[in-house]
Amino acid sequence: MRFTNLTKQVEIGANSYYIELDGAKLVLDAGLHPRNEGEAALPNYRFIPDHELDGILITHAHQDHIGSLPVLMRRHPQAPVYMTAPTAALSEAMLHNSVNVMSRQREELGLGVYPLFTHRETDLFAQAWQSVGLRRRWNLQGERVTGDNGELTFELYHAGHILGSAGIMLRSQGRKIFYTGDVNFSDQTLMRKAEFPEEPLDVLIVETTRGDRALPPAFNRPAEEERFLQAILEAFERGGSVLIPVFALGKTQEVLAMLFEFRNRGLLKRTPIYIGGLSTKITVIHDQLANAATRQHVGVQLLDTLAPYVLSGREVGTTQLQRQHIYALSSGMMSEKTLSNQLAARFLPDPKQSIFFVGYADPESPGGRLKAGQPEEPIRLDDELPEQRLICRVEEFDFSAHSPRE
Repeated sequence: MRFTNLTKQVEIGANSYYIELDGAKLVLDAGLHPRNEGEAALPNYRFIPDHELDGILITHAHQDHIGSLPVLMRRHPQAPVYMTAPTAALSEAMLHNSVNVMSRQREELGLGVYPLFTHRETDLFAQAWQSVGLRRRWNLQGERVTGDNGELTFELYHAGHILGSAGIMLRSQGRKIFYTGDVNFSDQTLMRKAEFPEEPLDVLIVETTRGDRALPPAFNRPAEEERFLQAILEAFERGGSVLIPVFALGKTQEVLAMLFEFRNRGLLKRTPIYIGGLSTKITVIHDQLANAATRQHVGVQLLDTLAPYVLSGREVGTTQLQRQHIYALSSGMMSEKTLSNQLAARFLPDPKQSIFFVGYADPESPGGRLKAGQPEEPIRLDDELPEQRLICRVEEFDFSAHSPRE
């Protein structure tokens, strides 16, 4: 076996790994770095000889794991691509959105190489993806395998991170290699915890997103959800509203599921909820897959049950801020020109309003700067706009979809 890390940076980024195993050549994941631009955001695909790839296996649909998949498929059109059915549906939406973002950046930033792929390529490549079920062995021709004759096979296991996420078991010549992808071993509000095999392994490839820090000794998820609920109620009592910057895939649906639970238990009255942009399309896909066995609240349609309003980019700067509304808007890092960034600019100078972070924000992003800000400190949310003093309330909650170091 030979293992090559194609990721250029030792940080959250363009996850991709090249494995040569018993004559077969595989790539696990094909991500795009969220902060780098142009070809610098791609994995080091130059390490893979052109037209010498036997398969591409995808763990889940976040951009740092699928964002460069069309680029890799263009280089290796003969290589079959395997993932779960939910990941296929989500990846198609995520990649089309990526084309839109890159096309806009081409104009705004003068990046001539953008977009790195087109809508047409995304449609064509998506037709070639092969969806496979969990806990079943497959060979690289996409055929079910029931015995063990020593040939290379792969098997996907529910990873508990987001809808469709999976860890990958490779078996060949009596050896077992397991790649976790992003994993969560605790139940979330929407997703059930990971269900990985419990058997001896020869090689383990594991994510370490939260490996550099320990959870506080007293931390537990139910208490954090209660703290989140009380913070919402306190914001409402002050006559304000709540902005929750969220990632379109995963965190939006998790927050909606928490709000559903609060309402269902009679802890939160019916109040207007707003989502927007890509989050809406991704939530539609979640509702279409509401009966997935890996979900909590099986059968619950988030959009039908909560009936959130869809806020457009044109409306976010002009809509009148009302009392006791909840805005769950992307992006989670409050990137410039996104809905959460634009609405935050209106929240910042108002002491009645609250901004609640529920996930990671790069320290250099607008969201990261806001999280680190002190009351009354000048904050710049957009390089084209003046600084504003931080007057509104800002709080952070830990609803990570990654397992902690423990």
